[in-house]
Amino acid sequence: MSYTVAQVAVENTAYSFDTLYSYAVPAELVSLIKAGCRVIVPFGFGKNNKRQGVVFSLSQEDDVSRLKKVKAVLDKAPLLNNEALLIARRLHDKTFCTYYDAAKVQLPTGIDLKIRTRYVSIGSMKEKSSELSDKEKQIYDFLEERQEYADRDELISVFGLDRKAKILDEMAEKGFILRNYDTVKRIGDATARMVRLALDKEEIENSFKNLTPKQRSVIELLYDIGAASVKEVCYFTGVTEAVIKNLVAKGIAEIFSVETFRKPKVRLDIKKPEKVISLTDEQQTAFEHLKEKYKSGGCSLLYGVTGSGKTSVYIKLIDEVLPDGKGIIVMVPEISLTPALFSTFRQRYGDKVAVFHSGLSVGERYDEWKRVKSGDAQIVVGTRSAVFAPFDSVGLIIMDEEQEHTYKSEQSPRFHARDVAKFRAAYNHALLVLASATPSVESYSLAVKGRYSLEKLNKRYGNAVLPKVTVVDMRKELKTGNKYSISSFLLEELEENLNEGNQSILLINRRGYNTFASCDECGKVRVCPSCSVSLSYHSDNGRLMCHYCGYSEIMDNRCPECGKKAVRFSGRGTQKIEDELKELLPKARVVRMDTDSTLYRYAHEDKLNAFSNGEYDILLGTQMVAKGLDFEKVTLVGVLSADDELNGGDYMSSERAFDLLTQVIGRAGRGDARGKAVIQTLTPESSVIHMAQKQDYEAFYENEIYIRKMMVYPPYCDICSIVFACEDEMKALAAARGFIYGIKKGIEEKYSEQKLIVLGPMPPKIFKLGGKYRYRIIIKCHNNNYFRSMISDLLILFSRNKENKNVSVTIDINPESLA
Repeated sequence: MSYTVAQVAVENTAYSFDTLYSYAVPAELVSLIKAGCRVIVPFGFGKNNKRQGVVFSLSQEDDVSRLKKVKAVLDKAPLLNNEALLIARRLHDKTFCTYYDAAKVQLPTGIDLKIRTRYVSIGSMKEKSSELSDKEKQIYDFLEERQEYADRDELISVFGLDRKAKILDEMAEKGFILRNYDTVKRIGDATARMVRLALDKEEIENSFKNLTPKQRSVIELLYDIGAASVKEVCYFTGVTEAVIKNLVAKGIAEIFSVETFRKPKVRLDIKKPEKVISLTDEQQTAFEHLKEKYKSGGCSLLYGVTGSGKTSVYIKLIDEVLPDGKGIIVMVPEISLTPALFSTFRQRYGDKVAVFHSGLSVGERYDEWKRVKSGDAQIVVGTRSAVFAPFDSVGLIIMDEEQEHTYKSEQSPRFHARDVAKFRAAYNHALLVLASATPSVESYSLAVKGRYSLEKLNKRYGNAVLPKVTVVDMRKELKTGNKYSISSFLLEELEENLNEGNQSILLINRRGYNTFASCDECGKVRVCPSCSVSLSYHSDNGRLMCHYCGYSEIMDNRCPECGKKAVRFSGRGTQKIEDELKELLPKARVVRMDTDSTLYRYAHEDKLNAFSNGEYDILLGTQMVAKGLDFEKVTLVGVLSADDELNGGDYMSSERAFDLLTQVIGRAGRGDARGKAVIQTLTPESSVIHMAQKQDYEAFYENEIYIRKMMVYPPYCDICSIVFACEDEMKALAAARGFIYGIKKGIEEKYSEQKLIVLGPMPPKIFKLGGKYRYRIIIKCHNNNYFRSMISDLLILFSRNKENKNVSVTIDINPESLA
C-alpha cells in the first residue's frame, strides 16, 4: 500500500538546514492537499511546536512510519501554481534564500496566517482542581468562568506569565484544559491607527506631575493638532511607539481607528487618453516588429529617447494582446509613476486593470491580488512585486525604465524583477519588452549581440524636440560669493519661466534640510550612534535624523564632545532648497516631493495631480521626480548637483549618473515649446556630463563597455557581494577572512574549474550600520550552478561554525551598488 507524502517548505528555518521536508498526509487530508497550498506541520523537537509550510510537491511512498504528519491544510485551492513553485525553486537556488521565503515573496502582504494556541477548561475536571497549584487554579477558574477558548497570548498577559513558561502545556498534559491550534489572517486592518488625548489639559497637569520630556512632547503635539496617526506622531516628535503606549496605559491618550479605502485611488481629473493611438512611422515600425515577436515570444529592448512615445507603442501592443485572454504585466520602477499610468490604463481598459505596489494598504493589495487570481483582472500595473502577478498564463510583460535599481530587491530574496520576468516569458512563450531611454549596459549589450531584438525610437513624438542643455560651473558661483544652491544662471531661467506662465522641475537627490552638522571648535561631526553616517537636519520636525536606521535626536547647536555652542549645519537637502526658493522667488508656488513629504497615503497622487493642474510653478524633489513624468507645461529642468551620483564610489556610478541626468533632462519640453535644462556641477569637464548634455546614450555605452571590459565588470562577469556583520568588529573581520580561506580550499579540493577574482575583505562605505560593523568580500565570477553550489556549501559550513555565532552574512549576486 502506498501513502501520500508532501514535500513542504517550512517557515522560520535557517538556510544552513533549509530543505523541503517530507510529511505523511493523513487519509482525511489527501483529498484536500495540493501543491501550492499552505499547511500546518509539526517541526522541531518539542511535540507542541507547530509551523506553517507551503507544499511544493506530492509523491507516493510505501513506508511513512518515520515521518511526521501534516496537521491541517489551510487553503481550499492552491495559492501558488506550478509556475510559481518553479520560480520559488529558482529564487532559492539563485539568491541563497530559504524555500519558504522564496514562496512567500510571491504572495501579498497580509495573506500569511498566524498560528495561535488556544485553551479551554475541561469542566469534568473541576472536582480535581484542588490538585492544582495556586497559579494553575487561577488559570483554570478563569477559563471555567469564560466557558470558551482563550488565546495563549491573552493568558500570558492576564497572569503575567513568562512567554517560555510551560504551565499551560503542563495543565493540558494533566487533562485540566484542552489545547487547540488554529490560524488567523494577518490581513491588516482596513483602518489607520490614530492617537488623540483622552483628557483635557487641566486634568493632565493636575493628575500627572512626573511626565517625561518625550511624553510631554507628544501631549503638546496633540494639543495643537487634535489627532494624528501613530506614525506621524513618532515622526514629528522623534519618540518610539512605546511612549504613545505608555500614555495610553496612563489614560492620557487613546488609540482609535479610522476607516481606510480598500479600492486603489484613480486620478480621474487628468486628461483622458485618446481611444485611437496615432503612431509615427518610427513608432509604427517598432510596433509591427514587436507584434510579430509576440507570436513566438522572447525578449525585446525598446530603446527610445525621452519623449519618443514608448508608452504609446506598448499600449498599442497591449490592445493586440488583450483579445487573446492572456495576462499582461506592466512594471514601473517608482511608486510615484504608478498612479498616472494606472489612471491611463483604468480609463482605457476599465476594471480589467489591477495595481500592485507597496503604497497600497494591506487590504487593497490583497483584494487586487484576488482579482487577478480569480481572472477578474487581465492587466497588472505596478512596481517590482507586479512581476509575481498570479496569472495562469502570461502573454506580455513590459518593464518600463528597465535599468532602474529599484527593480532589484534589497531584502531576501535578493532577486531582480528582470530575471523573474525573463523566466516567466520563457515559461509562457510570452514577450518581454524592456523599455528605456537609458537601458542598462547589460541589456544593451545583449541587444547589440542579438540576444534581444532591438527597436529604436530616435525622435521625440510630434513637434517636441530635445531640450537645450546648459552646464553651469558651480566653482565660479562660489568665487562670486553666491551662498545659494541655485546658480545665478538657473535663477534667471526660473524667473523667466515663471513670468511666462510655464512650470519647472528641480532635482536635488538629498532629502532633509542640512546633510551634516559639525563643531567649528573641535571639528566633531554629529554622527548616528549606530551607523557610521552623519546625521541630517530635518526642518519639518526640528530633529537630526539618520537616513539608514531611523535614529533621531533634537537639534542643538551645543557640541556633545566639547560642550561649546559652535555646531554649524552644512550641506543642502530638499527642505533647505525649498526655503531658498521661497526667499529667491517669493511669488513662486513650490511643491516638494521626497520621502518625508510623501508619508501619507496618496501623497504622490495628490502632489503630482496638483502640479499637473497648474496649482504649483516649481516641482522640487529627489529622484522620484526625475523619471517617467510627463507635463506639457514643464519647459525648464534644473539639476542642482550632478556630482552626487558621479561620486558614488563604485563601478556603476557613471551609469547611474548618466541615467539620472538624461532622464531628468527629458522631463523638459514635452509639449510644443522647446525645453531647457540646466546642469550644475563642480566638475564640468566630466565626460559623463557632456554625453548627458548631448543626450547621446550610444556614445556613453561605447565608452562604458570599453571600461568594463578592461576592468572585468558586468557584463563581462558577475559580481557576488558577501557582507559579514557583527557588533564585534574583529569577529566580522575574522569571519570574512575565514570565508576567503574556505573559497581557496574549495577551489583546491572540489571546484578547481572555477575562475574567480576575489577582493577583500574590506569595509563598505558605510562601515557601521544598525550597530553592527561590516566587512565585504567581492567576487568577480560567472554565476553558474557550480559557483552557486560552492557558495552554498561554504554558507552552510559557515553557519554551523560556532566561532561565527552572532555574525550575520548577506550574499547578493550583482548588487545595485558596491559603495
